[in-house]
Amino acid sequence: MKDIRVASVQFQHRPGEKLFNLGRISQFVSQAADAGVAMIAFPEMCITGYWHVRNLSREEIDRLAEPFPGGASTEELRILSSRYGMTIGAGLIERGEDGQLYNGYVVAMPDGRAVCHRKIHEFISPHISVGDQYTVFDDPHGCRVGVLTCYDNNIAENARINALLGAEILLAPHQTGGIPSRSPRAMGAIDLELWHRRAENPGAIEAELRGPKGRGWLMRWLPARAHDNGLFLIFSNGVGIDDDEVRTGNAMILDPYGEILAETGRAADDMVIADLDASQQPLSSGRRWLRARRPELYAPLCVPTGQEIETWKVRFGVEE
Repeated sequence: MKDIRVASVQFQHRPGEKLFNLGRISQFVSQAADAGVAMIAFPEMCITGYWHVRNLSREEIDRLAEPFPGGASTEELRILSSRYGMTIGAGLIERGEDGQLYNGYVVAMPDGRAVCHRKIHEFISPHISVGDQYTVFDDPHGCRVGVLTCYDNNIAENARINALLGAEILLAPHQTGGIPSRSPRAMGAIDLELWHRRAENPGAIEAELRGPKGRGWLMRWLPARAHDNGLFLIFSNGVGIDDDEVRTGNAMILDPYGEILAETGRAADDMVIADLDASQQPLSSGRRWLRARRPELYAPLCVPTGQEIETWKVRFGVEE
């Protein structure tokens, strides 16, 4: 891996307004280029919009969806990537060649290549299919990059497999925080009025974003994904009202020890930037631990326990 300057963005998308959302992406990419950034991550489904999709029919979702690699949004990301010499990741709804719809995360690279990760643990709509592959690729800036979208990061095996596939940087786009949960100590709803009143009382909403419904929850597990696998991790997230929930932002960049290199707690669109020092990785705890693995003992990981159910049933508390 080579040293690289990276950025993570949080912004409040407009549901269904792809031109507006791509405009915000373009603005941030331009600002990042002025700061010498070579790789930038935007949130999950930030081009098409996210939480409102759960209420759409298949036909309505299909109208938002685009093919990959030939869709208009992917082409716009390619243009920006070429213009600024920057690797750019942003989320949308992909219409696959198989006719299925996917929660896709497109990464456009300045050498003209693009990849699209299909979210593995999808739950937002029965009309959106789950992905069945990992996405790890060589970036032209001299890094090997993996992508896990939102809930994908909740499953520790996914981050480990990305590391085993050679990922050095993990892009982790999200739309999370401020979510009602059946787990009594995981997140929780945020009063929408606090966001509406953020100009007159920014302290109130920012306390929620940084507290147990947002950053406090992330800190219980997100640094472990980076630390245990020796990964640089770029966490991007929505911020502000997303239909009837408040996304908590907290865009951040972590090093292979799980330490935070840069973060924001602002109740606003924002970007954080950090320089990744490649020399930290080889002797990081997680990279050394990977070499001590005993794969011959791990066969039970691949054996169903009989307790597995679809992600949406776990997410929404639907019991078998």
